Amino acid sequence: MGSVRAILRHPDDLYPLIKLKMAMRHAEKQIPPEPHWAFCYTLLHKVSRSFALVIQQLDTDLRDAVCIFYLVLRALDTVEDDTSIPTEVKVPILMAFHRHVYDREWHFSCGTKEYKVLMDQFHHVSTAFLELGRSYQEAIEDITMRMGAGMAKFICKEVETVDDYDEYCHYVAGLVGLGLSKLFHASGKEDLASDTLSNSMGLFLQKTNIIRDYLEDINEIPKSRMFWPRQIWSKYVNKLEELKDEENSVKAVQCLNDMVTNALAHVDDSLKYMSALRDPAIFRFCAIPQVMAIGTLAMCYNNVQVFRGVVKMRRGLTAKIIDRTKTMSDVYGAFYDFSRMLKSKVDNNDPNALKTKDRLESILKTCRDSGSLNERKSYIIRSEPSYNPMPTGVAQEAVQNIRKSSQITEAEARQILGVTEHSSWKEVLQRYGNLFEQNAKNGSFYLQSKVHRAKECLEIVNQTKVQGTN
Repeated sequence: MGSVRAILRHPDDLYPLIKLKMAMRHAEKQIPPEPHWAFCYTLLHKVSRSFALVIQQLDTDLRDAVCIFYLVLRALDTVEDDTSIPTEVKVPILMAFHRHVYDREWHFSCGTKEYKVLMDQFHHVSTAFLELGRSYQEAIEDITMRMGAGMAKFICKEVETVDDYDEYCHYVAGLVGLGLSKLFHASGKEDLASDTLSNSMGLFLQKTNIIRDYLEDINEIPKSRMFWPRQIWSKYVNKLEELKDEENSVKAVQCLNDMVTNALAHVDDSLKYMSALRDPAIFRFCAIPQVMAIGTLAMCYNNVQVFRGVVKMRRGLTAKIIDRTKTMSDVYGAFYDFSRMLKSKVDNNDPNALKTKDRLESILKTCRDSGSLNERKSYIIRSEPSYNPMPTGVAQEAVQNIRKSSQITEAEARQILGVTEHSSWKEVLQRYGNLFEQNAKNGSFYLQSKVHRAKECLEIVNQTKVQGTN
């Protein structure tokens, strides 16, 4: 019912959600027939549906290379993350992982759920890797070797300073940025981006994840692995786990804001990187996660819920970002809006308020100076009129039906929802929610649209009655 309530609060989320659902269904049908490639793409959909959707837009050769690059690094990360593996076993595997990708027989049992499947059947990934072009193989091998060595280093080393934090994030994510830049260049579609900008792309995403995942990581079994730098958190508490204690809520939020401010330092570089991209598919592949990251930071900033549960954007806003991030103008607009949202949450009494505002103002200035903000309509900060690109197929039918609310009578609306003229508005909403959820599960977009139109019609009737009694 949570998704229904979200749509009731944000009805303009409906079309992007329908479009996203259809795009994911289409992507799942594009699985290659060869067993090893089928395994790779099927697993990709299981571990990251949104990534699998964006990657499908790339040309075949580059798409295959990025898919394998992602799975190799996910496998490497699975070894690093598995805290049940003894250090004396884990470190040699990390150090030699770049050689294992050439071995069709190699596998190692670790991880859980889909990641255990990946490790148990890693031979499929190796087989696919060996079919890539040599330039792609060399880029993947190089980054895997450097990342494995960096991960091994931090198995035996705590993240003490901010420099340590940057170094760790470089190994596990900055190198991903460097590797992707190498793959884009090998495809012939992009110039080779500088290591500095490529690194910042990765660091911005990784630091966002580390911030958002505090509670999940601190509660990890059999033991936690944390990467918040002592240099930051020790200003607020004596032990990192104390941030989740309710009596430390004020200090925890101040520490959180310090971490977010640190992450914002990478935004200008990320915007420069994206502005230089030429290929539309590569641009969307890079831009959507970056917009998601700034949005996540805006949600997390000054939010004690980071230490109580999961903080993330609603699905409808995620769908809008995926749908509406097509050009650099879209990126500037989204970064501008989320930065404004974040800035509005800054408490002047926060120890890092001035630094946070300075970094946000730098981002806002970059976005304003782009000249892309004129005559734009925000889908992030305020409500937007009906979304009006040209949809196709079933989505077009659903959206057109939703917009024809004037063609339905009150009697028809009550019949569709199964309510009477004596039913309360609360009963109407409850019936609407049940029917909408049921049709969402069954994938009936036409029935969804009829239910939505009926609710809109009765909403107008209810508003008229309320106004008449005032």
